[in-house]
Amino acid sequence: MNDPAPIPKSHPTEGSYHWTFERIVSAGLVPLCIAPFAAGSMSPVMDAVICSAIVVHSHIGFHASITDYFPTRRVPKTHTFMIWLLRAFTLSTAVGLYEFETNDVGVTEALCRVWNA
Repeated sequence: MNDPAPIPKSHPTEGSYHWTFERIVSAGLVPLCIAPFAAGSMSPVMDAVICSAIVVHSHIGFHASITDYFPTRRVPKTHTFMIWLLRAFTLSTAVGLYEFETNDVGVTEALCRVWNA
């Protein structure tokens, strides 16, 4: 009758694990964005890591905004539409950055050229 509420099991995609992953990605962007310019070397691997981190960080941030402003309990169809729209934009951004990396100078080199122009 007066049993305590059961403690839910931890799951890697929810709660504190998810929050920790978001913070690691966010904090990791700072040195990732500074390192190529401080070291003076522009490598495709570093560009790929930076672009991947930016895409993941943006996706997580926009997903949190959709969850906050379009909750499933209030607007289920709009929430589903917005999530699929986010997935489409995330995929198109990743493909666009990949094309820019492979067929052009890359993100860090482009930023250096714009900065020094």
